[in-house]
Amino acid sequence: MLPSSAKNLQSTIPKKICFVCLGNICRSPLAEGIAKHLYAKMPKQSKAKIEFCSAGTSGFHNDEGIDSRSIGIARENGIDISRYTSKQVSLYGHSDVDLFVAMDRQNYATLLRLGFEPSKVVLLGDFGLGGKEVPDPYYGGSDGFAKVYEMLEAGIANLLENLTLESLNKADLPNK
Repeated sequence: MLPSSAKNLQSTIPKKICFVCLGNICRSPLAEGIAKHLYAKMPKQSKAKIEFCSAGTSGFHNDEGIDSRSIGIARENGIDISRYTSKQVSLYGHSDVDLFVAMDRQNYATLLRLGFEPSKVVLLGDFGLGGKEVPDPYYGGSDGFAKVYEMLEAGIANLLENLTLESLNKADLPNK
């Protein structure tokens, strides 16, 4: 049985997943890069076509580049996010994204306050992280970014595993 917000995955396989943090310069673009990287490594027969994006709930950093420490930890792990620019989640229409993955409870609550359907909003911490929030490493050092990378990688791997298991289960159903 899936924990709390993760239960939202049981109803439909998302075609577009948006990772969301506050400013879209540290956690969520890193999550987007990790998701694309992990998804590309999965066997084709076990996955549906999914597009990934990221956004921030605030407009603090609209159209700015990603924090160099996020770029650095991504690069250390073979992922290039150097060309990403920050975007605000309000740029996405309510029907443009199938699943919003919030980094923490504050951003989860903000997504709900902005009117996004509760069935389309989950907390990344509910996927193999024991409900823990992914902390904002912005005011810390490189070690904080390394810890966030580890959390994101574990949570996203679990999220993708849940999605592919659901996809396989649906594929096994006879057509009516």
